Amino acid sequence: MGKHKNPTQRRIAIIGAGASGICAAKYLLDAGFDVTIFEIGTQIGGLWCYQNDNGRSSCYRTLHINTSRGVTHFHDFDFDESVQAFPDHRDMHAYLVRYADNFEVTPRIQFETAVTNLRPIFTPGRDAPLWEIETASGEFRQFDSAIVCTGHLTKPLHVPMFRDDFGGDYVHSHYYREPEDFVGKRICVVGVGNSGCDIVSDVCVTSPRTILVARSGVLVLPKLFLGRPFTDITNELQRSWIPDWLRTPLIRFMTWIVHGDMQKLGFKPPDARAHVTSNATVVNHIAYRRIEVKQGIEKIDGKRIYFVDGTSDEFDTLIAATGYLIDLPFLSDDVVQINDNSIDLYQRIAPPDWPGLYFMGMFNTNTALNMIFEYQARWIRDIELGDAALPSPNEMRTAIDDQKQWVRRTYKASPRHTIEEEVVPYRKSLRRSMRRMRQLAKRRSPAPG
Repeated sequence: MGKHKNPTQRRIAIIGAGASGICAAKYLLDAGFDVTIFEIGTQIGGLWCYQNDNGRSSCYRTLHINTSRGVTHFHDFDFDESVQAFPDHRDMHAYLVRYADNFEVTPRIQFETAVTNLRPIFTPGRDAPLWEIETASGEFRQFDSAIVCTGHLTKPLHVPMFRDDFGGDYVHSHYYREPEDFVGKRICVVGVGNSGCDIVSDVCVTSPRTILVARSGVLVLPKLFLGRPFTDITNELQRSWIPDWLRTPLIRFMTWIVHGDMQKLGFKPPDARAHVTSNATVVNHIAYRRIEVKQGIEKIDGKRIYFVDGTSDEFDTLIAATGYLIDLPFLSDDVVQINDNSIDLYQRIAPPDWPGLYFMGMFNTNTALNMIFEYQARWIRDIELGDAALPSPNEMRTAIDDQKQWVRRTYKASPRHTIEEEVVPYRKSLRRSMRRMRQLAKRRSPAPG
């Protein structure tokens, strides 16, 4: 595919007006494309809009982002100077609204427009399909390309034993909003990810009994180190010339200086690499005995929970911070299949058999997401401009298989970690693939004259 001479003639659809969607729109608008964003609700910001009327946000009232403002902002648009070191959801929502307004993305958003179907349309004379969007109102529109920016934190992953066997109130963390609803209740929180640690820290202060169940080993990173945001320090360590064998032990050592030995707090030692957990207060609550750590649940009988250490107790509420499953109800399995909570995407972006279809944000990572969204948006932009060309489907599948093997070697086996990426190798991979795709585009371009 040669370079497109007039990007304004190419229509690109973006599904979702969260952080990744408005980032993609900003870069594509800058390049001259005709962009339309479809947003199911009335708000910009997706996850970061508290009580978002799109019904998809898992944001709770006390939520702060885990990365500092210096790491979190897009490279060309900073937070207001008054914003705190670790922005909360109000700061994040306001920032994303300002970003969309500043780069003239907002006028391109069709609010209250639910996409019910995204399908390829094959037409004579085209080497790639058009992408037709059907909305809940019965509207049909066709685009040259489409980018799915709906995220992967909307469909709760339920563990049947927790949901079905517990006789008290069962709540998945997706639906947790504020601690007042749990005052005076005996609470068991399952899961030591970021949401689990935030929620257990919320509710323990007014609970007569609070248990945190950590079914796997964990390293809880601090928020501050010597008064400086910890992610500002780790960001400096995420340089391509610093090897992982040095970076990872150094981060673990700094964490030990702040929090001490995780096993003395009741946690198992990590047996494999896991997604990063960062929390400012949970360790102190454990030290104050407001929270007791258990290493697993053996069985549940009504309100009584039996733990793997042989103890048991009765609880009023079980909060399951057990993660999420990817959900794409507007895409048929003939286009994209979800297997093992993962989609086969080249560079976590492009399905091998469907030119013109892209995904952004379908990953977990160990740094601020906005930074990675910008890398992905530029990657897509260059393909759409014709400056880069995707490899053959077989070549893309080989790269996808290699990436899967890396995940299996590196991370513990769980639905969450099938979409895990680390920023340093992922940036390298995106840059390497772009060099290769630029070469392919030059080879495929017709000679002048």
